[in-house]
Amino acid sequence: MVTTGLGSSLAYLLSRAERSVNRGLAAALAAEDVTVEQWRILRGLADGRGHSMGELAEAVLMPHPTLTKAVDRLVDRSLVYRGHDPADRRRVAVFLADRGAELLARVEGGVAEHHQVIAAAYGPERTEQLMRDLESLVRALDGSAGPLPLPGHARS
Repeated sequence: MVTTGLGSSLAYLLSRAERSVNRGLAAALAAEDVTVEQWRILRGLADGRGHSMGELAEAVLMPHPTLTKAVDRLVDRSLVYRGHDPADRRRVAVFLADRGAELLARVEGGVAEHHQVIAAAYGPERTEQLMRDLESLVRALDGSAGPLPLPGHARS
């Protein structure tokens, strides 16, 4: 099968797949008034250790200015807070607040259901293989593992 036009571009197809996946994920998160980006931040902070904005930006794939605005909104909702980095008291870290952990626990069921919808549509084995293949692609293109989830978190 030979594809032409935009459909022949790997970058286009990956972007289109991301949009489709994120559209369903956004719907799963909408009941709690959480965006996909906010969910990634909350999930990234769920290890309870606190993370610098630089670590968090890399882990959640967001530019610093966008991340700062998103964290500010989460602070306003009392879902996260800023405090001293336990490893270096001169640095500021972002932490998941109890209220954020509770919200994250409420949305995780919907996130898992969304993953199951994808697995049902694409096939569970193919979905797992796709995830492995995408990880390999990232490693090959970045020359490393690329932006990894914060310690203690699996990708989804």
